[in-house]
Amino acid sequence: MRKLTLLALAAAGLILTACATATPYQAAVDSSRGYSEQRIESNRYRVSFSGNSLTNLETVENYLLYRAAELTKQNGYDYFVIADRNTEKKERYSSSSGFGAGYGSHFGYLGHYGFGWSYYSPFYGYGYGYDPFFDGYDIRQITRYTATAEIAMYHGEKPAKNEKAYQADEVLKELGSKIVRPEDIKS
Repeated sequence: MRKLTLLALAAAGLILTACATATPYQAAVDSSRGYSEQRIESNRYRVSFSGNSLTNLETVENYLLYRAAELTKQNGYDYFVIADRNTEKKERYSSSSGFGAGYGSHFGYLGHYGFGWSYYSPFYGYGYGYDPFFDGYDIRQITRYTATAEIAMYHGEKPAKNEKAYQADEVLKELGSKIVRPEDIKS
């Protein structure tokens, strides 16, 4: 039993270590974090970038613009115009208390339930609980951002008076030094 406990602790440590960095600039293939795009018309895409809780708002928005510029150049265009843009902020609360209940449990504010436990079990689904005798907890807010934009791509110089137009080469040049790729992250 002791070996099983040690193995579980080692696995948890590896998982926590893997999650200890912001989402790098990468395609969201094996995870829901990273960039993705969907072609809407021959010169129009919906582009998004989703970061983990360590990826700040500025990084998420920079990665979105960088991906839009890459797509523009890859498709043989010179500039893009943002037709629609949205940044979503998802928040949840978690506790780092010394005890828990169920798989995927956390203590925090549960809407109309007040403060208490929420948990997910693959066998029983979601559940909620409240412990009136619980007085030692550390609640923390976990925030994740996802930025989405619809872009239209064009040839030539961007219109000078259109504030939603971006010259792809300039975006790649200006934001390139801020891009952190998976291979740039030191283990």
